[in-house]
Amino acid sequence: MNHARIAVFALLFLVTFFWHPIRPLRGFSAIWLVVYTGSEFISRLHLRWAFLENLLGNTPFVRQMQPEQFGKFALALVMIAVLLALGYSRRKIYLTPGQLDAPITPVKWMGFPKPDSWWWFGGQFGFYIPLTMGVVIWMMSRPAPELWAEVLPALPAILLFAAMNAFYEEMTYRASMLATLEPFTGMKHAWAMSALYFGMAHFYGVPYGWIGVTLAAFNGWLLGKAMLETRGMLWAWWMHFLQDIAIFIFLAMGALTPGGG
Repeated sequence: MNHARIAVFALLFLVTFFWHPIRPLRGFSAIWLVVYTGSEFISRLHLRWAFLENLLGNTPFVRQMQPEQFGKFALALVMIAVLLALGYSRRKIYLTPGQLDAPITPVKWMGFPKPDSWWWFGGQFGFYIPLTMGVVIWMMSRPAPELWAEVLPALPAILLFAAMNAFYEEMTYRASMLATLEPFTGMKHAWAMSALYFGMAHFYGVPYGWIGVTLAAFNGWLLGKAMLETRGMLWAWWMHFLQDIAIFIFLAMGALTPGGG
């Protein structure tokens, strides 16, 4: 499947040099070309480091996540380098904390009819979403009580991998898509496309299936809102980080696997 995607985005990237109307898609096609070719390349590398695995506990969770998350982090750094090389500034790709006290665009159906500060809005939803995620995963997995004993020793690994995964996904599904699509489609369409793609990408994630897609799409909408309104990554990364902690707790205790396997 990746080979077909690589071919499509390679062709799109080349066409942007010859067909003026789609030239604004050059950055978008370049990023996804990097994502899919980079994923293929990194999967062939041996990024498993025994000293780090031992330091983090050398559990099955650590042995699976250490090469995966370090590979993703490396890919995120490559994406940043490509975007900068294409002429995007750090601010344009949201590689800045942003205005942390920026006013939100009111969302009446979520109980925020006024332009409250992101400190108030993000502070609340940074708590609500991980809590909801944790409850949904608990209901799907129903871990045995004794498995909770696995969490505390794994906490350093959980925090490290959650931070890395949140950065990779914010860079891939949010910052790069918004930066490269907004000039071509406009803000609202770029926002909607990034949220939809984020949702579909989690069909085999945690939670999995259409429940996972729905939750991830809403989450993608919310995190996109954070990035666009603050013009930075910190709020989006922080809320994503807290959610990943909730998910990785259940992965660390072996209560479930991505895709429901």
